[in-house]
Parts: sequence; C-alpha cells; structure tokens
Amino acid sequence: MRILIVDDEEVLRDVLEVVLRREGFDVVLAASGEEALNFLEGDDVDLVILDIMLPGISGIDTLRAIRIANPQLPVIIITAFSSIDGAIEAMKHGAFHYIPKPFKNEEVVLTVNKALEQRRLSSENERLKAELSEKYAYSNIIGKSEPMRKVYELIRLAAPSRSNILIAGESGTGKELVAKAIHHASPRARNAFVTVNSGSLPPELLESSLFGHMKGAFTGAIATKRGLFEVADGGSIFLDEIGNINLETQAKLLRVIQEKEFMRLGSVETIKVDVRIIAATNVDLTKLMRDGNFREDLFYRLNVITIPLPPLRRKREDIPLLITNFLDKYSEENKRKVPQVTPDAMRILMDHSWPGNVRELENAIERAVVLCTGDKIGPELLPDYLRYPVSTDQPAMVVPAEGLSLKDAVSRYERAMILQSLELANGVQKKAAELLQLKPSTLNEMMKRLGIHTKSTSPVEDEVSVE
Repeated sequence: MRILIVDDEEVLRDVLEVVLRREGFDVVLAASGEEALNFLEGDDVDLVILDIMLPGISGIDTLRAIRIANPQLPVIIITAFSSIDGAIEAMKHGAFHYIPKPFKNEEVVLTVNKALEQRRLSSENERLKAELSEKYAYSNIIGKSEPMRKVYELIRLAAPSRSNILIAGESGTGKELVAKAIHHASPRARNAFVTVNSGSLPPELLESSLFGHMKGAFTGAIATKRGLFEVADGGSIFLDEIGNINLETQAKLLRVIQEKEFMRLGSVETIKVDVRIIAATNVDLTKLMRDGNFREDLFYRLNVITIPLPPLRRKREDIPLLITNFLDKYSEENKRKVPQVTPDAMRILMDHSWPGNVRELENAIERAVVLCTGDKIGPELLPDYLRYPVSTDQPAMVVPAEGLSLKDAVSRYERAMILQSLELANGVQKKAAELLQLKPSTLNEMMKRLGIHTKSTSPVEDEVSVE
C-alpha cells in the first residue's frame, strides 16, 4: 500500500514516514499542494495524508482537486487545534477523517487502517455490482453460434431504449434470462425487475397481481394491495406467456401502455407509472390475432422490438458450451469435483433433439452431476429417455435382446415415453398426462408400476418474482 504525505513541515513529514514505513507501508512525500497534485497525475497511491495549512494551494483546494480527479481515494486531514473548523470543512468536501496536532502514532496508524479498509470495502462493493451487472447482462446467456450472436446484438441495441420488447421462443429457450439482461443493461437497472408468469394465473388473480386492489374489492380482499406495476415503477415488468392473457385483461394492459396509468380493482382513482414492458411468448401471436384471441392494437404496442430466440436444435454447436457451464454450476452447488462427459454420453447429448431446449439440457446435466460418484459422466447417468429415444414420427423398431421379454420391452418403451413427457412438462404430472393423452390418474398408476418418482409442481407456484 502506498501513502502520499503532503505537509510543508519537514519534521512532521519525517515522523509520519517513519511511523508508516514501520507498519509496512510504502511512503512518498510532497511539501505542497502543487507538488502533490503533480505527483498524483502520474502515479497511483492508496491514501493521502494532507495538512490543511499549506503554502500556495490551500489544503482545502488540494482536497477538492483530489476528489474531482479520484473520488474513491481516501484523504486524511492533519490539522492544528486552531484550525478545527477548517478540518470540519474538509470533511464536508469528502475527507475521510481528520487528526489534530499533536497526534499519537497509534492514532495515525489506526485511522490509516480504517480508511484503507473502507476503500477496500467500497472497491469490493463496486466489483460485486459490476459482476452482478455482467451476470445479468450476458454471461448467463451461453452461446457463440451465429443465431446467439444476433440475440446479443439485439440486446445491446435494445437495452438503452425505452421501447417495449417482445421475446419470442419455445419453452426453455431462456426468455426470462434475456429479459433480465435487457433490464440490467438499461438505464432502469437500479430499479425493480418484476417477473409475472401471466399464463398460469387465473384472470382475477392476474389482474389483482398486476394492478392491485382496494379493500373489499372482491371476496377475500381484506386489505388494500399494491399492484406489480406500482412495484415496477421506474423499472421493468416481464410478462411471460403473454398470449395466454384473456381479452379483458389485455384491454387494461393496453391502457397502461398507452396512458401510463391504471386503476386498482375496486378504485376509481388512476395511478401513474413509468414501466418498461418486456413480454414473452412461446406461441404465434399473429395466429391468435387471426382467431380473435389477441388484440391487434396490443400486439403492435408490444411488438416494437422483437427478439427471436432459436431452439437448441438449431444451435447445436452451443451444446458443449452449455454442458460445460452446467457442469461447473452443479458441481459447485453440490461440492463435487467437476466431472468429464465421456464421448459416448456426449454423442447422446449432441444427437438428442431437445424439445425442452436449454432447460431440458440443464435438468439432464444436473441429474448426472448429482448421481455421479466418480470423475466421469457416462451414458448410464443420463435419463432413460435419452438413452432409449422413442421416435414420434414413425413406429418404434424394437430389436429383441437376449433375456428381454415382450413385457419388458413394452415397460421400457412406456417408461421412456413417460420420462420424456415429464421432462417436457417440467415435472408437472397433469401436463405430462395431457401430452400423453392420458387421464392424470392413469398416468399416476403407470408411474407407480414403473417405479417413476417425481415432484409435482403446483400450477401457481413461483408465478411472480421481484428483483
């Protein structure tokens, strides 16, 4: 650590130099404010000890110049009792602290260490903020393929604007990650980012969540509640699955976009907000418009800038990068050494069509890391439906193996189909049953028979989040 001592008294400079060098600091000296400022133009220091009474440029003016050039550089003022008022003035201009003359050596050392610790904490805080900004800006969106480069460029161009944005892509392609990247790379980054899974909330609950309600507005409204648009004021709101919002709520959403105001349920007073809307859809909104299920005026308000996200099957060159990222992530979470994926397992992962996209791949790698007891992930650690793929385009060809009965082959086929459906449904049995065109009770019985266990996810869990 290097400390600059600025004092016109040679004896005082020498005393401070001896004290601080004994503590292990590198010390440089200046006899005037001009000399100190000239030195700081070409060299870095970690702290300045500045006498307030200097010939030429005063200590206060020297302090002002230092704060302008380097606001993070801590400055400690040395002052005589007769100039305490000047020291207080220096504190107002950003000095860390002042030490009155005559001083004790240990007092100087203690104050210097406190100032350097504060600077360290301030630098660490700025570093963490920068990392957080980088994390949500781009680093969580993995890929170097040409389609992903186009996504990065659209994020870069769109983020600074005030325009509403529509993100289009299949389930599991990372639409929320892109929405967060846009928000955290925008001037709104210091304000709230609110996520609403609008497709899974009943219309009444969705409206109450978005716009808030007054006490007594409906059965169960026992208190007045702020809406998420109020929470997001000055920030961004991410409306996922926008195509599933009913027409009545669409009309109210259009009013917020056009007038920048809304009314709580049960209220006649309008509330003004400044919110950027980032919407996402996994369905074709133009088709919904043709069918009369989505307002044309709302579509064009949302569709100012569209960011299309490619499915994983169209950017296969990104699969190894994603696998490496997920291996690191889940190895760290589970306190494991990062395993390697064997060539056979990698071939299976590269050949799969990934209908669940990046989310499906992440689930598969997380499972493999948790189950891995060695330093390699082989095919045996991958889900059954990946090892025994079932084609939906043509009848499956089953090649009898020695010791494999027809009943075993059918069970294996059923198991693979069910596991794949559960993966696509993100573990929700009701959705998986719909994909398989089975009753939920029938699927449940088959899962028990085949020894398949999964956590069922409530359809209204985790629908709203605020950062």
